[in-house]
Amino acid sequence: MFWYWDSTYIILIPAILLSIYAQSKIQSTYNRFKNVRSIKNFTGYEAAQKLLLKNGINDVSIQVTGGMLTDHYDPRKKVLRLSNDIYYGTSVASLGVAAHEVGHAIQHAKGYMPLKIRNILVPVASFGSKFSWILLFLGLIVGNETFVTFGIYLFTGIVLFQILTLPVEFNASSRAVYELAETGIIIDEEKTSVKKVLNAAALTYVAATLMSVLQLLRLLALTGRFRDRD
Repeated sequence: MFWYWDSTYIILIPAILLSIYAQSKIQSTYNRFKNVRSIKNFTGYEAAQKLLLKNGINDVSIQVTGGMLTDHYDPRKKVLRLSNDIYYGTSVASLGVAAHEVGHAIQHAKGYMPLKIRNILVPVASFGSKFSWILLFLGLIVGNETFVTFGIYLFTGIVLFQILTLPVEFNASSRAVYELAETGIIIDEEKTSVKKVLNAAALTYVAATLMSVLQLLRLLALTGRFRDRD
């Protein structure tokens, strides 16, 4: 019971509330603007292709993928994957999301430093997400401080990864709006709509980062209790 419920869960309440709001915000904003057709009538695929060529990026392919808002750029395979609605859609939401992912491809091509640092932390975050909780759980159950401490270190790697994600995502969004307007894919009046979609998406990353930071604080509080018992 010490592990499954204790007063330290209160620390997570702000992040939980923000996460709920962020998910609601991205859903409502995307649903609103996916029905607003862009003036120039470019599809997400056409916009992405045009922006890649404009930036001299010729080695990134564009593929359609399943799901909703599953769009992402894979730097290892140099593939930009767009969900069906984004790939074929002509709405301002489709253009904004597609251009955002192109923004990541531009970051990769130009060696954007926060992205390079975050990519270095990918193995650390991946390993930590698999084993940090196992070590923490075992450490608290059997009373092994070494397990607990190592689990905290691993989880700290996840937190650093989340924090570095923020400038990467914000920069990709600012690049998206600039590139769309610069190439004439959207007109000035549509920039505000695109920004609303991307800002709503960015809020989910802010919520995830806050959750990881507060979770780390909670774990430190639990660790403090564990050491006090000894």
